[in-house]
Amino acid sequence: MFRRWLRGRLHGSGERGSMSVELVLIAPALVLVILLLVAGARVALAGNAVESAAVAAARDASLSRTTAGAQASAQLAAQTSVAQSGLACADFSVVVDDSGLNAPLGEVGTVSATLSCTLDLTDIALPGLPGTKTVTTTASSPVDAFRGRP
Repeated sequence: MFRRWLRGRLHGSGERGSMSVELVLIAPALVLVILLLVAGARVALAGNAVESAAVAAARDASLSRTTAGAQASAQLAAQTSVAQSGLACADFSVVVDDSGLNAPLGEVGTVSATLSCTLDLTDIALPGLPGTKTVTTTASSPVDAFRGRP
């Protein structure tokens, strides 16, 4: 009797198939963690791309001589930067505060650009995860105090 019990214990016959059961129980949790990591990485990369686009938009707007030119160049710079990063925004907006362009000669003005990008996260299909995430960033750039005024 003891030998039979010892032989069964040494060869693991009592735990046959336990690895399969463990895998079936752990696999959904691992998939959930991987999907959360993918969603987090996409939001983080989108934040970096939007921040870079905001810096480019503010810089281009600060180099413009007119407010209309600042709006147009900021919009173009932001769209170009977002396109180069490969980011696909469901909704994209650029708001430029170009009041610093009207600063008197000798005073440093500041131009700022606020970008908003709405990400589509529906392809991740994770329960409890919102379908969209809006990333908003503001960047500013100084206007040369001694540049020519229009």
